[in-house]
Amino acid sequence: MPVSLPSPWVVCLCADWCGLCRDYREVLQQVATRYPGNRFAWLDIEDQADLLGDLDIETFPTLLVADGQGVLFLGPVTTHADTLSRLLGSLQAQDVKKTAHSEVTKNLVEALPGLPGLWL
Repeated sequence: MPVSLPSPWVVCLCADWCGLCRDYREVLQQVATRYPGNRFAWLDIEDQADLLGDLDIETFPTLLVADGQGVLFLGPVTTHADTLSRLLGSLQAQDVKKTAHSEVTKNLVEALPGLPGLWL
């Protein structure tokens, strides 16, 4: 019998001081209702800097889509709901290959369930 793995995290890596990020939080919440099989979180990179280690966020918003087995996507995204929906739809394909976790992404994904106030 196959083992059921927890659903992937869709994590917006942003900063609360960034107006674009604050606006994107609403987009993320909208899209989350269309993808109940994923867990969504909005993470302020300054409040959680200790979790991000040497992960360099150069552009806002940056999205991490990952589960305990690996990373499906890590990179900047445009702020449109349709773009996020297309990305998540494409990542649901069974043949999508995961990239092995770095130490930072592994630690971040493992810490998410215990962080209060992040889940959407």
